[in-house]
Amino acid sequence: MATKQGDFLLLNYTLKVKEDGKTVDTTYEAVAKTAHIHHGDESYGPKFVILGEGWVPKGLEERLLEMDARTPSTIELPPDKGYGARDPAKMRLVPLRKFREQNIDPQPGRQVELDGRPAVVRAVGAGRVQVDYNHPLAGRTLIYDVSIEKILDDDNEKVLNIISRRIPEVKNDKFTITRQDSDLTIDVPEEAFYLSGLQIAKKAVSSDIQKYFPAVGGILFRETFKRPAEVAPPLPTEPAKPSTAEPAQEAQTETKEDAQTADKPEKPKTRTTRTRPAAGKSRRRVMAGSENQR
Repeated sequence: MATKQGDFLLLNYTLKVKEDGKTVDTTYEAVAKTAHIHHGDESYGPKFVILGEGWVPKGLEERLLEMDARTPSTIELPPDKGYGARDPAKMRLVPLRKFREQNIDPQPGRQVELDGRPAVVRAVGAGRVQVDYNHPLAGRTLIYDVSIEKILDDDNEKVLNIISRRIPEVKNDKFTITRQDSDLTIDVPEEAFYLSGLQIAKKAVSSDIQKYFPAVGGILFRETFKRPAEVAPPLPTEPAKPSTAEPAQEAQTETKEDAQTADKPEKPKTRTTRTRPAAGKSRRRVMAGSENQR
């Protein structure tokens, strides 16, 4: 099945630079690890593309229109069909303080964003930084090993992929789509509630849906906070049974002592009384301390 302008596609690809043979991008995690370009915080899998929107280089879009699904192809793009020729006018000198104000460490080769524009740091001097606003692949010949994995037909699946493009941190199968008449309701999963920039992402999703689905009227994002499951109290444990060995031995000892004291004559009980010493005589109080000190 051939593609056409406006189709929603899922692509798998590996991108190499012809001049040095290096792999610079891929949708396959295993390939990324082998090429040492793997990023642990990046999700791998087919890339969502709408033909005609310029989300991939112009030359690649033109070739995708000639391809059938599930038919791998190798496509070579010269710079004018890729990311264009390098433009010397896009090399700028930026004051170092501007990087410090934005808490950016300007290391040579690092990709940064200044004033909303992507750039690459080329050199760092005394108080100034040389910045390249050309695309990192500008002036390079690109080689794509690409395959159209799927042409999306289901509207819900299209919406889920639009959401995934704007909120890549959460898998799109965690969202639920329901439609009533012209209104669309999107149930947002709990793991997305506190993402930075979520409100901006929802606004972008709404704009995309209204652009590609003119029949959709209102769009509702529903966030449901569920009561956490109650933890069952621990089962009562039986108190430890006292050991009977020691008390038995103690009982035998007491019985022996009682036998020994039974043979002794009982001493007469004496009664002690405390007398007050006569006035003028000193007395010695034998006490261990006050009640508070005991």
